[in-house]
Amino acid sequence: MDEQARGRVRVAQGHKRVRAYLGGEAVVDTSHPLLVWEIPYYPTYYVPAGDVAAKLTGTGERHHSPSRGDAEVCDVTVGHRSATGAALRYDESPVEAIAGTVRLEWGAMDEWLEEDEPVYTHPRDPFTRVDVLASSRRVTVSVDGVTVADSPRPHVLFETGLIPRWYLPLPDVRQDLLVPSATTSHCPYKGTASYFSLEIEGRRHEDLAWIYRTPLPESQKIAGLVCFYDERVDVAIDGVPQERPTTPRA
Repeated sequence: MDEQARGRVRVAQGHKRVRAYLGGEAVVDTSHPLLVWEIPYYPTYYVPAGDVAAKLTGTGERHHSPSRGDAEVCDVTVGHRSATGAALRYDESPVEAIAGTVRLEWGAMDEWLEEDEPVYTHPRDPFTRVDVLASSRRVTVSVDGVTVADSPRPHVLFETGLIPRWYLPLPDVRQDLLVPSATTSHCPYKGTASYFSLEIEGRRHEDLAWIYRTPLPESQKIAGLVCFYDERVDVAIDGVPQERPTTPRA
């Protein structure tokens, strides 16, 4: 990210009730969260300092951001639990909306809730939409010249700002080539994905495909379907080879 881009930050007022917990006790409970896009792909929450119930103890360290200014690094203590350096307190900021807020490190908290529902990985982006549509386009996936999937009944997942992803029924995938991986990933819109490597003619292709076995309600239509990284395989749609995309998440 160049210096000009780093000097700007996108901020939006959130309207959900947001809570974070540590050791079963509330660290923050607010109805006035800020959504701050520290990187382009997804936001994080900044909360009014007055809505933080935990004790914040300065560590003596400062954190500098070209766009957000200087913040005091704080330990977070609630009940008998502490999270070292898990908060940034912005008493002042060149971004007026951020002054007087606290940024909690997402992974340092045990649970995050939006209203009464858990949310994972990062806040849901109010400007992101996920659509899952059934399609009759034929999708063929090949690796090293070997066809690993061929389906006339894919589902296409369209997510704002990202490339379409083709989710294929398991019977249309060469399951004999799939090797379960220990890798998992988490998405606030889709849930938890588990991964497959592919073993083809003695060569292993690590974490080349994934599956959401129990996706979140808004993405139920991809339950049990397999998706491949278009960036790392050869895909043809209705017989037409597709260019491999380049994405920040490949």
